[in-house]
Amino acid sequence: MTNLLQRVFDCDAPVALITGSGAPRVGQTIAMELAAAGCRIVLHANHSVDQAHTAAERLRQQFDVETSVAIGALEDSETPQRLISECVDQFSRLDILVNSAAIWQPTKLADITADEMRRYFEINTMASFFCARAAGQAMANQAKGGCIVNIGDWATERPYLDHAAYFPSKGAVDVMTRSLAVELAQLNDSIRVNCIKPGPVLLADEVPDAQRQKLCASTLGGNIGSAEHVAHAVRFLCENTFVNGVCLPVDGGRTVFAPDGLQVGENTG
Repeated sequence: MTNLLQRVFDCDAPVALITGSGAPRVGQTIAMELAAAGCRIVLHANHSVDQAHTAAERLRQQFDVETSVAIGALEDSETPQRLISECVDQFSRLDILVNSAAIWQPTKLADITADEMRRYFEINTMASFFCARAAGQAMANQAKGGCIVNIGDWATERPYLDHAAYFPSKGAVDVMTRSLAVELAQLNDSIRVNCIKPGPVLLADEVPDAQRQKLCASTLGGNIGSAEHVAHAVRFLCENTFVNGVCLPVDGGRTVFAPDGLQVGENTG
């Protein structure tokens, strides 16, 4: 019995490439979700190469799917095309690309340098663009096209402090997603491009309990999300062929909810 992804791509084992999936974070969880759906998996890593090979072996054993590891620094302008070419050379197709690789770290506004801004755009924006373009060109030759999912950030709607260098690079992902959906559909109208905008997921162990509680209170459900929530949303976008050009928050309602304690109808002065 075929599963939904097999029917969508008319292939016994669709091929999925997930950038930034070497380390055990959201990208790797997305790879696990797609492997569970029967996809052959290409994990991408730059520094986390050993972890990527360990994860690839685990996916092979757990889900009985073919896996491989692609290596490269995304700030290198030649890497995106090479990653796609290596994937197609190995598997003769590419059905799903998930642009999960990203960098972020807090920097005070006064300390941001031009080099830091450039690096954010090179990895978070430009690499995603060029990976998507190369993937779309490969998918154009496939009868069922393919699906590209970018990973954005819910907080481009309500930015928080000390990330003024990071947010412009992620804000551009929304516009890029819509533009590429239009452009790549001209190559093959079965190519779809969407975006997931995660909220608070996978908090680091060192996050203080007080901060964790504040983050929980900032969602409508009163809890923190998981990498699995993001991965499930990615799978949905891969399976639903009538969703295209969408930027979907997976954030527990943070985009629409501000935990400021104000009540409906309250006189604020």
